[in-house]
Formats: sequence, C-alpha cells, structure tokens
Amino acid sequence: MLAPMEAVRRLMDLRRHGRAEDLPAVLAGAAPLLEVRSASVLLVDYAQITLCPLRGTAPDAAGPHEVAGTPAGRAFTTAVPAWQDEGDGGRLWLPLLHGAERLGVLELSIKAYPEESAREDLEVIAALVAELIASRRQYGDAVEHTRRRLPMQLAAEIIWNQLPPLTFAVDGTMVTAVLEPCYDVGGDAFDYAANGDVLHVGMFDTVGHGISASALTTLTLNTYRNARRSGLSLVDTCRSIDKWINAQYPGCFVTALVAELDTRTGVYRRVSAGHPAELFLRGGRALPPLPTPTALPLGLGHMIDRPPGVIEQQLERGDVLVLYTDGITEARDADGELFGVDRLTEFMVSAINEGIPAPEMMRRLILTIVSYEQGELRDDATAAALRWQPDS
Repeated sequence: MLAPMEAVRRLMDLRRHGRAEDLPAVLAGAAPLLEVRSASVLLVDYAQITLCPLRGTAPDAAGPHEVAGTPAGRAFTTAVPAWQDEGDGGRLWLPLLHGAERLGVLELSIKAYPEESAREDLEVIAALVAELIASRRQYGDAVEHTRRRLPMQLAAEIIWNQLPPLTFAVDGTMVTAVLEPCYDVGGDAFDYAANGDVLHVGMFDTVGHGISASALTTLTLNTYRNARRSGLSLVDTCRSIDKWINAQYPGCFVTALVAELDTRTGVYRRVSAGHPAELFLRGGRALPPLPTPTALPLGLGHMIDRPPGVIEQQLERGDVLVLYTDGITEARDADGELFGVDRLTEFMVSAINEGIPAPEMMRRLILTIVSYEQGELRDDATAAALRWQPDS
C-alpha cells in the first residue's frame, strides 16, 4: 500500500501548485509506484467523438481514440473499466468521472490484468485524476486546447463559459445536456442548480445567432441565476428575465422552459415561455405533452397583463422529461424533411428501453441530429434529459 500512497501524494501536490498540463509528467513518474508501465489522460473533445491525450502528454504515450468502436470509448460511454489483452500484458481504461460528468478516460499499460485490490487502488487514482483536472482546468488552457478539434468562434466561447457541467446527479435524480454546434453556438443555453430538495432547470433559445445572440443569452442566463439566488418564484423569475430583456434588448425575445423539481416528492413545476413542450416519458412510452405555452417568450411578456402560467405535474419513479430547443425537431435532411417530434420521441423511447445511460443517450441524440443534417446544422440544437429516480 505504501507505493500507491506515494503516487497519491505526488498527485496531491498538484492541488497546491501545478497546472493541468503538469499532470501527464507527474503520472508518468508515478506509474512505477502503481506497477503500471505507463499512465495517460485522455479527454473527450467538445463534439464527444474523440478521446484526446491531455496537453503535455508525450507524443507516443497514448491515443487518440475514437469514442465509437474502441475499448477506450467503451469505458467512456459506459463508465465501466475496459481491458484489452496485448499478449505481453495489456491496456486498462478507467473512466474519469467528476461527479456524474464524463471527462474522459485514464489509459494504463500493465503487465497483467490487476487483481481486485490493485484495481481498486487504480480506480482511486482515476478518481483523483478527475478531481485534479476539474480543479486545475481554470488555471490554464491545457484542457481547452486538448478538447478543441476545431477553432471555436467567439460567440461559442462566450456561451460555453456560461454553462454548468453537462451532467449532474444527486440522490438518483439526474440532469444531462448536449449542445451543438459546439464550436459555433450562439443562441441556445441551459442551466441548472440543486438547492436543498429542489433542482432548478432552465432551457433557453435566443432569437438570432452570433455575438448579438450570445450577449442576449448571457443576460438571460445571469438574470435567471440572480432571480433564483434571490429566492424568487417561477413566475417572478420569468417576470425578472422578461423585464431585463425588454429594457436592454427591446424587440428581442427568448423562448424558455423554466422548471423546478422537488427531488424528494417528484413534484415538477414549470413555465413555458413560448417554448416547445418537453417530452414526457414513463415506463418506456411517451405520455401526452404538458400544456404549452403558458407565457409569451421572455422579452415580450409586457404585451399582456396575464402572469406566466405554472404547470404542475406529479412524476413517478423513473420518469424522464426531455427539454429541447427547436433546432432538434427542425433539423432537416437532404430532402428538407424535418426530424420532428415523432422521431425525437422514437429515439428517446428506444434508448431508454435499451437501458442506455442518460449521458450516453444524449450524446447519441446530438450525433443523430448532426448526421440527419449531413454534418452541418442550420440552427443551434440543445437538449437536456431530466430523470427522477430517487434512491429511496
């Protein structure tokens, strides 16, 4: 146990002084202490297609690996370790998870498949590596350089810097989202926050594209957070966002779903401000959609005296709600046919019935949308799945 603890100490030193790009060298030095020949970090790119060696990794040390059809990709998509025998030993890939967020995998070259106690030690190392990546990523650009396979446009840079991690889970309740095109998005965004027994979720679709849309989206997201943190109700939150959009960007608007889920009781409450209704899935089938809209798009609410309407729905254990922007359902194939709500529903029902993990389900959804539009989206496409499955 002493050697693995020394490896832990070396890694822990990075918490006090060090950058993400220093991690590969520290791992390489700690590898003999873990009885592995080499250890490398592979992070998933923004499009979630490729696992790429963290900047600072020796050129011939590891990867890249495609997510589809590789053992490394299998470890990433399933969050379960994957092994490949290579005759003289083999390679072990351990998922790098920060909470429920999938960061990538830890690739280990080993003389033989480790016994259970040794494997548990390596899983502890993988968990520590994930924590280091998450905590060190803000002190340099190594993680961003690693994850970008194309230049990121300024509008997308602004939006990505506003967003929370793609996946979050607490007490069996999970929210997981996808956003595309990842390098040129401007008008779509999502947000969530867990406070006590309440999970707050917001989905926003801003009129327009590019820098002007990203500026309006930034105002919307931060007004939403300010209202939430001030303890405002759903109705007053929508009123606050509406007021600020009208004041700063008169004539512009944002469609939105603003929701709260009581994670203890399963009571779901939401306002639909000119936004498509979420899919409501239960027991492997689709239920009738919740009423929509219940308010005008945010920024136009001053045009009527009626307050935003709040819809309340009691969820059952295992229910899934899928929030999405119209870029999902209005994607078009080469013949101009819309992807549509029916195809979206069929995709989600099939994925749930196959038992595909929610983050992987959403990754596959966005790849399906991109493929449907022949690799180039005409509009931003964002979706988030909210699953209520309490632990007790």
